[in-house]
Amino acid sequence: MTASDAYLDTPLTDSTSAYCDATLKKPKVYGLIVAAGKGSRFGSTIAKQYTSVHGKTILQQSVLALSRSEHITEVFLVIAADDTVAQTLSFSLPITFATGGAERWQSVQSGVEAIFEAGADCEDLILIHDAARPCVMAQHIDAVIAAAHNHSSGAILGVPVADTIKKVGLNGRIEATVDRSQLWQAQTPQVFRAGKLREVLTQVAKRDLMITDEASAFELMGHAIQIVQGNHQNIKLTYPEDLSLIERILASH
Repeated sequence: MTASDAYLDTPLTDSTSAYCDATLKKPKVYGLIVAAGKGSRFGSTIAKQYTSVHGKTILQQSVLALSRSEHITEVFLVIAADDTVAQTLSFSLPITFATGGAERWQSVQSGVEAIFEAGADCEDLILIHDAARPCVMAQHIDAVIAAAHNHSSGAILGVPVADTIKKVGLNGRIEATVDRSQLWQAQTPQVFRAGKLREVLTQVAKRDLMITDEASAFELMGHAIQIVQGNHQNIKLTYPEDLSLIERILASH
């Protein structure tokens, strides 16, 4: 057994919810990919996750990246109600489909409920990954899973901010230079205890909160989340110029 695998044989002691079975000794890791967005900044007539690179769509490449971690044996894939592409593709892991909502958190919530319907326990781990982030490395997936297991709520991948950050007013003028010494850029995967994730998303819905990622929902509820350093190659396809870099990174894997 390697050090990165040992956490899965460590008994869990933190119970996340009164309605959950706290007797589980070995957590299962469920992959959850959110692919319900349109990616308007990418500027294409097709959803960016269906852009082809090295003979596969970006979405297929993202599932393939998760499959390189031995801890992930299946993926729940959340797609838009009008998606006609995803279910025609072949994937490197077994896929269960769920229908997304108007906001990202609603799509994640749909996926979480599908995972519980499949038999998940509240102490299991749910690994959430962006559909358009295909370059994540297995060692970083395993590291963030291990950190989430050892933390009461969860953990995310991220990298320290390297560039100088400016605060800019509505008039386009620089107002201040922000101290970047404690600033990190959040990435995915983001991994959370299933029960706590379910509870936090329920509160987001009740309070009509605006969140940009799942970690921010935990922050708003007063839960601390651990960050694990990844690398800058784990980029998300956002703009057309990102595609050539992703092609080069995937060619080197």
